[in-house]
Amino acid sequence: MNVELLAVFAGASIRLAAPMLLASTGELISERAGVLNMSVEGMMLTGAFLGATFSWLTGNPSIGLVCGMLGVIPLALLQAFLSITLRANQIVTGIGINILALGGTTLAYREVFGSRSNAAIPGLSRWSPPGLGDLPVIGEPVFHQVWLLYAGLAVLIATWIVMRRTSLGIALHAAGVAPRAVDQSGLSVARLRYGAVVFSGVMSAAAGCFISIGDIHTFTEGMTNGTGYLAIAAIIFGNWKIGRTALACLLFGAATAMQFQLPMLGIRVPTALLIMLPYLLALVAVAGLIGRQTAPPALTQPFRR
Repeated sequence: MNVELLAVFAGASIRLAAPMLLASTGELISERAGVLNMSVEGMMLTGAFLGATFSWLTGNPSIGLVCGMLGVIPLALLQAFLSITLRANQIVTGIGINILALGGTTLAYREVFGSRSNAAIPGLSRWSPPGLGDLPVIGEPVFHQVWLLYAGLAVLIATWIVMRRTSLGIALHAAGVAPRAVDQSGLSVARLRYGAVVFSGVMSAAAGCFISIGDIHTFTEGMTNGTGYLAIAAIIFGNWKIGRTALACLLFGAATAMQFQLPMLGIRVPTALLIMLPYLLALVAVAGLIGRQTAPPALTQPFRR
């Protein structure tokens, strides 16, 4: 493989990993606080639809991004209400919301766009860090990415700092490890978990917007195509640690990029196998075949005072 093709492959891997990175950043906080937000897929799809719709209506993709992120908050509050207040099964409620989001966005897409389904949707601009974008060979394909990717990296770093260096991070960790101790300290476990789920929803919506108005510049029915589930698998793959989760997202992105890069290199691999590859890696992670996984002890466990 020559350097040019390797650079294109690296750039494609980063671009395809970006939605998983955004979604997993929020989902990791939710799971650290003790709530498994299985509705990441539905929140991504809803964010993708709202972002594309308002970007098309206003002609401004930044407004579409803001509307997509804010518009998902009611869905995140619904997930939090069912999981935390009603103490319903978090997996069942999450899957139910995913089905609701798929049906709702499909119906709304047909009503809003209709025969205009092929209309061009304004997309987010690309940006490269000063100096890096001018590097020979690798500058353009690797570093010239949608600016939302770099914003997501900044949020990832800020999240790591908050979780490792602040009292809020300690409280969120404790909510997923020993919620009764958090309650006895005078903090509200429910508020911490509600905030974590809402943050997860906002980041999932940003991930959906990255797909619709950052990468593809259109919306199609069910366009997230399981990316939300891969984001959850990346957290398991990364053993609930931010750095490892980011690397897992990059691995899944590279596996997805192979679908397009291997045929360009003349390597004959069954298309179905290439499409399956990211999900096979996710299955390996979930099955625990990459080593011992240490989930937060109170994950999925409702808290009762």
